[in-house]
Amino acid sequence: MTSDMQHLMLSRRFLPLFVTQFLGAANDNLFKSALVMLITFDLAERVGLNGPLMVTVAAGIFIAPFFLFSAWSGQVADRFDKAVIAKVVKFAEIVIMGAAALAFWVADPWILMAVLFLMGAQSTVFGPVKYSILPQHLGNDELISANALIEAGTFLAILIGTIVGGLLVLTDNGITIVSALVVGIAVLGFATSLFIPPAPGAGDAIKLNINVFAGTVGMLFHAAKQRDVFLSILGISWFWLVGATFISQFPTFAKVNLGGDEGVVTLFLSIFSIGVGIGSALCSKVLKGEITAKYVPFAALAMTVFMVDLYFASGLVGLNGGVSAAAFLATPIGLRIVVDLLMIAISGGLYIVPLYAILQSRGDEAYRARDIAANNIYNALFMVVSALVVALLLAGGLSVPGIFLCVAIANLGAAVLVMKLRR
Repeated sequence: MTSDMQHLMLSRRFLPLFVTQFLGAANDNLFKSALVMLITFDLAERVGLNGPLMVTVAAGIFIAPFFLFSAWSGQVADRFDKAVIAKVVKFAEIVIMGAAALAFWVADPWILMAVLFLMGAQSTVFGPVKYSILPQHLGNDELISANALIEAGTFLAILIGTIVGGLLVLTDNGITIVSALVVGIAVLGFATSLFIPPAPGAGDAIKLNINVFAGTVGMLFHAAKQRDVFLSILGISWFWLVGATFISQFPTFAKVNLGGDEGVVTLFLSIFSIGVGIGSALCSKVLKGEITAKYVPFAALAMTVFMVDLYFASGLVGLNGGVSAAAFLATPIGLRIVVDLLMIAISGGLYIVPLYAILQSRGDEAYRARDIAANNIYNALFMVVSALVVALLLAGGLSVPGIFLCVAIANLGAAVLVMKLRR
């Protein structure tokens, strides 16, 4: 961790927000992971529903609020005090997670789906707050380090929540433990939000548009008119498409293509999350507070190089099924694949952090939260497109390594795109 990062982590201007968003991301993924495991291995069969279909529906339910409420959440974050919004959202999370605990106990899939939708809604509202509040509390020379910490923390929280939720929910007393955890983490998140310093909005100068469609279209057009903002949004959204593609395909990749067990899947998730954290920290050290995209195209090219090597390395694996993570790492080709994944993730961290800082610093200050809300809509759209395209490619007979190769080739376009931000 750089000295700038250490300074931020000791500052009230940043630490309460960091901890609040970390706990929120961990809780989201703990609940989602527990829900998916419960549906897949228990609940769907018990209530006579199609498990894979329910999991797919769950993914759509969680992401739907980003399309429905992002315009409104961006307007609210620009108009009102962002610290107050954070407190309200985190208090709402306690109520939502209380409902989640009840839904787990009664084993009602529809209540669980409703809770998932509400979680997506509170994440939608909190998203513009956590990114637009940074320029209000920090100087421009601190934004790179702050975004590096936010991205590293987010991926670490995703990893922890996913693993803990998936491992615990099906154990003895797992429902009780998961229920207590989601409520307890929500309470902690609300407590830390109380220490976020005030971040006043523009007040009545911002008019709230209750027409979701009109508000969304207007917000997207406003973002598109700002060249650097729009290019940053497209670059960030591409990163989330790549990440969603890799993470969603890790189970199939590990089991079908590499002959690994569930430990190999966990290994890949861990390596990917840790790698993004390392890349984010390196970005802070390399840029030393300068908000610039000068290294972003090279990071994108590095991602492509290691994705291509991952494709070729995957074809050399000759392991039998059920190989443990330790046995996989003990093979030269297994180690090569892990290094490829690590370097893709490190390059991703170097790629994404400057883009968030540019989005925060080069746009219209009075419209910052709405620009970030527009970014959230594009992120969600790119991830939905990723899921649809991957499903079509798999249905057409393409292997998971083949999909990774397609992403690698398309990633060259992202390198060209973000090159326009260098100045």
